[in-house]
Amino acid sequence: MLTLFADDVWVAARTGRFFGVETGTRMTIVRLSDGGLFVHSPVGLDPETRAAVDAIGPVRAVMAPSVFHHLHVGAWMAAYPTAVFGACPGLEWKRTDLAFTCVVADLPHPVWAGDLEQVYVSARRENEVVFFHRRSRTLICSDALLNLSGHGSASTRFVARLMGNHSPGFGWMERFMVRNRALARRQLDRVLAWDIDAIVLAHGPLVESDGREVVRRAYAWL
Repeated sequence: MLTLFADDVWVAARTGRFFGVETGTRMTIVRLSDGGLFVHSPVGLDPETRAAVDAIGPVRAVMAPSVFHHLHVGAWMAAYPTAVFGACPGLEWKRTDLAFTCVVADLPHPVWAGDLEQVYVSARRENEVVFFHRRSRTLICSDALLNLSGHGSASTRFVARLMGNHSPGFGWMERFMVRNRALARRQLDRVLAWDIDAIVLAHGPLVESDGREVVRRAYAWL
């Protein structure tokens, strides 16, 4: 099931586990100016999901935005062979079984360059590429702003407390995932230059407003 989150931005949440912890995951779909679809962090492509996607437009691009968000890309490649399939840097070596169209860092692909801006956060261990949909002022990320504190599972919320993860991007794990603070600060400043209102997180409740301040608070320690 797809849920409209912002202008031309849909999300689909699914269950998902990481190191045995139920973290949930979320796909984001952006309808581009030409009517085509940009799919971020694709989830499993069951018949219901495919029908819902096809109902809003043709799939033009599918992005695996971090080295941890790639499990279902193969099914999308089989279903949409003419789409552009982008991988964050390093994922092409991890998933040599997948024929990615391109490795995507800071330079937007022409398919989505007119609608989305991006920053390759190489300072984080996930090698994540974060995106910003200009028209809806929506930041789209996968792991850069983890928030398990509002998860429906009590055991997941307990893990969040152990991690100090009470808000998006907070906790000792987030500091561990940053391998170069000076570089992270420079990359974060590029993100904060965007006029962010809403935020789509892959793991955690959606942020519906004041997103730029949410990002600023999360990384104030840098």
